[in-house]
Amino acid sequence: MPNYTAITKSVTLPDGRQISIETGKLAKFADGAVVVRLGDAMLLATVVSQPSARGDVDFLPLSVDYQEKFGGAGNIPGSFQRREGRLSDYEILVCRIVDRILRPMFPKDYHYEVQVMITLISADKTVQPDALAALAASAALSISDIPFAGPISEVRVARIDGKLQINPLTADIARADIDLIVGATADSVAMVEGEMNEVSEEEMVEAIAYAHEAIKEQVRVQLELAAEVEKSHVKREYPKYEENDELKQRIQQEVYQQAYEVAKSGNTSKAGRKESFSAIKKSLTEKLLEEQPELDMKMFGRYYSSAEKKAIRDMMIKERTRLDGRALTQIRPIWSEVNYLPGAHGSALFTRGETQSLTTVALGTKLDEQIIDTAMTSGYSKFMLHYNFPAFSTGEVKPNRGPGRREIGHGNLAQRSLKKVMPSDDENPYTVRIVSDILESNGSSSMATVCAGSMALMDAGIPVRAAVSGIAMGLVQDKETGEYAVLSDILGDEDHLGDMDFKVTGTEKGIVACQMDIKIQGLSSEIMTAALHQAREGRLHILREMAKTISQPAAELKPHTPRSHKMLIDKEYIGAVIGPGGKVIQQIQKDTNATVIIEEKDEKGHVSIYASNQEDMEAAISRIRAIAATPEVGETYKGKVRSIQPYGAFVEIMPGKDGLLHISEVSHERLATLEGVLEVGQEIDVKLLDIDKKTGKYRLSRKVLLPKPERAASSNGEAQA
Repeated sequence: MPNYTAITKSVTLPDGRQISIETGKLAKFADGAVVVRLGDAMLLATVVSQPSARGDVDFLPLSVDYQEKFGGAGNIPGSFQRREGRLSDYEILVCRIVDRILRPMFPKDYHYEVQVMITLISADKTVQPDALAALAASAALSISDIPFAGPISEVRVARIDGKLQINPLTADIARADIDLIVGATADSVAMVEGEMNEVSEEEMVEAIAYAHEAIKEQVRVQLELAAEVEKSHVKREYPKYEENDELKQRIQQEVYQQAYEVAKSGNTSKAGRKESFSAIKKSLTEKLLEEQPELDMKMFGRYYSSAEKKAIRDMMIKERTRLDGRALTQIRPIWSEVNYLPGAHGSALFTRGETQSLTTVALGTKLDEQIIDTAMTSGYSKFMLHYNFPAFSTGEVKPNRGPGRREIGHGNLAQRSLKKVMPSDDENPYTVRIVSDILESNGSSSMATVCAGSMALMDAGIPVRAAVSGIAMGLVQDKETGEYAVLSDILGDEDHLGDMDFKVTGTEKGIVACQMDIKIQGLSSEIMTAALHQAREGRLHILREMAKTISQPAAELKPHTPRSHKMLIDKEYIGAVIGPGGKVIQQIQKDTNATVIIEEKDEKGHVSIYASNQEDMEAAISRIRAIAATPEVGETYKGKVRSIQPYGAFVEIMPGKDGLLHISEVSHERLATLEGVLEVGQEIDVKLLDIDKKTGKYRLSRKVLLPKPERAASSNGEAQA
């Protein structure tokens, strides 16, 4: 008999499919472990928390990792070592959407290291596992003794053919005009991320509300599961923050009004505000240390931060103004420039307040496409966006370790936004790489990336369907009174102090992508709708400012941009163009300095040609046409004699295409032999008389191109009548 007792609960999706949650069978040394299954997709989630905290830690050291096992999908990794390595960008993005909803659910004073590991152990091509990852993590936490204010869950909500669906089949997602991952507790939505096809604010709110109803059912099932797991009934004890009400009240009295006045002063400089707030803290620290030499500095820091935060938030709600003096809906000054970098195929410099992005566009060939190799998918991507956030952008010194999870997440949001307006492959033959380097940062550099990327694409001459702008919205809400202020184009400090970070991107017609994190419970749909409409006004304002610099894609590519040409050839000629061992195509590329790529699709040869100038392009096109063109009856060709037989000569009229020039068609004279008339290698003009319908053989003639001889002279030397 097995030495386990498995407990299983299930929840039914609106379409009738069932998600099962099982515990007690795998990974029993973990503090919590569950297997979530939908169809053949199975995710193992484990959570472990250290039994104590390091003495110098005053935050929650939470790590969330998601990994897909290739073996679970019946695949072998394509890497050199043929094993799973560092997480892919997709896996990191799944880590982020789980982390963002889990992190606020732990007590603020819980500082024990927590590791959440989610592993795709079995794959199902019809199921997207990212929509199950947070459910698995939450279930594992809920059945453990780790303090956790859940359960939570996340689902994918997509509108397909006009109908909202929860966790739709993979094949159907391609038709969706709304595709969101929504995370929530039973009471309120906490996280939203996804993309849309220029939809309205009301349509987006409707989709979020529909997803929340499904999440409530998943939360209920997790509570039922936890009720049957004895370990989860009593959460572990840990040392709480020591409290000193007298010190807390004293700091509140000393700090509140001073901080309120600094916040109200409207200092537009981030450095200036920081200096003013630091002066208050420094003065109070010195004063209290004189009175209390044994002052607990960690406790002082918590109380000071709380008092300063309350003062700033109260000021925004009461005064309806911002830290930098702006009105709640006011966007910071914007200036921009395109074609800033002459060596790039497209470039834009976008600055909004103290946030600046320098973005480039590089156009490459099909050979530059990114290889995608994951457990679930493999293929190529011809549109990439990379986001870089160097330390100097915030005036800091940090080692450059390459892109982290934040950079990958911000880049993905910008890529999703711009992908929605990219032209089709027929309109754009290039592989496109956008790179955003953040040079200054004080408030939503990812939204600056969207704006700069949109302008750089237009500067490069890519025929995008519309310009895209982005804005980061914030929220400050008084829990007691319910009063709130929605903030447009938030600063870094407002993000830190506020209750919401809501990034929205879109065109003039509607929303194309979003990313929302809500830090408070019970955000109403009314507030969310108000924030979205306020965001729309901000987005449209930014679009108008962008249009002052560039409003349409450039009519011409940059002179140094590689030119492209596409042509179709018959399938049977693909081999002739490539040649044995690639000899022919390599010679064409060497002779013309062009890049030639051939693919077989739809029973045709699709040829893509890239060249740095039109002369090289025409040369490559001519060479390929000479090989792949189909001979036409009645046309004249300059052919080369390949062999001579007693009955005629075989003449090559195109590469790989020989026709018979019968001895009777060589000359108007009757010839007994071709010796002395034609030689192998000789070039002659011939006309294609006929193509045999059964055999496809070509019948050639040379004599029809020769002038007819004069009629024979009469015996008396006079021309015959």
